Amino acid sequence: MPAAVDPRLLRAFVAVAEELHFTRAAARLYVAQQALSRDVRRLERELGAELFLRTTRQVTLTADGVRLLPHARRVLAAQDELLAAFASSAQARPLLVDLNSPGLVTGRRVLHRARELAPDCELMARYESGLTGAAEQVLSGRLDASFGRFAGLDPALRSGLAQQPVRYEPMAVVLPEDHRLAGLPEVPVAALAGETVYAGAGNPRTLEWTDLALRLFEEYGVRLAPALPLAVGDEEFERMMAKTRHPVLAVVDFPALPRTVRRPLVDPVPLSPVSLVWRKGLVHPALDGLRRAAGEVAEAEGWLRRPAGSWIPAADDRTMTAGRGGAPRRP
Repeated sequence: MPAAVDPRLLRAFVAVAEELHFTRAAARLYVAQQALSRDVRRLERELGAELFLRTTRQVTLTADGVRLLPHARRVLAAQDELLAAFASSAQARPLLVDLNSPGLVTGRRVLHRARELAPDCELMARYESGLTGAAEQVLSGRLDASFGRFAGLDPALRSGLAQQPVRYEPMAVVLPEDHRLAGLPEVPVAALAGETVYAGAGNPRTLEWTDLALRLFEEYGVRLAPALPLAVGDEEFERMMAKTRHPVLAVVDFPALPRTVRRPLVDPVPLSPVSLVWRKGLVHPALDGLRRAAGEVAEAEGWLRRPAGSWIPAADDRTMTAGRGGAPRRP
């Protein structure tokens, strides 16, 4: 017998015991079904007892499962009381949510919906420009959540973080208005061959974005612009882009820059995988609202449906689909 039982495993057991359906229980806990099944199997191993009878048609409790259920409920009730005793201090502290950059749509839409779902909590926006930089802040407790490409983080950062897929965001290129490709309604990726495209090289806070650009362009003969002095603020970024005249790799909702045009990339349609990312073990009354908002907005907007002919690195495909509890999709 184990010296102690992880309350997370008990919570997984109770959810399945009450729903008698793994898919519904996973949705109730905001976890992938595979992860829920792993937790239940781990609890069964630790207790040395089979808790459920599973068939293709139904899930039922065994005698040991029936015996465990009231004990598990009491343990979880005690844990909830303990957390509630400290909830007032958490309630007083705002949830700090990094949106990467002003003007980007994905994180802002989720945050606005979360404020509606958790009106008694304060959710405050922050802007750290990239997930790599924000992840370090999240792990240290200076931020609570961020958005971005989770698979692009160093494994040492990922190990302390949890993620929920939010969007496959189509990518675009921002061009000077007199650029040779500016007249096209869409820009084929191959048409950028020979160009030098800015994708944040040298910015230590956006390493995941630069890596995504390298993976996209490596077979098309597109060079990445060398590191530039770190531009802080929209005005400085616009000045540097006007000075270098490099096309800028962006997403379709990237805010407009003066004297530029934004064109979606096609053939293939490259996707920027966006997840909501937070610190493992974070307890805050607004976090549930933020996660619910991410799921609601993604569902309403179809953000997690991949368009035909799209491109995404294999590692990102695995990370995003695992976060949703499915097998990797092929468009």
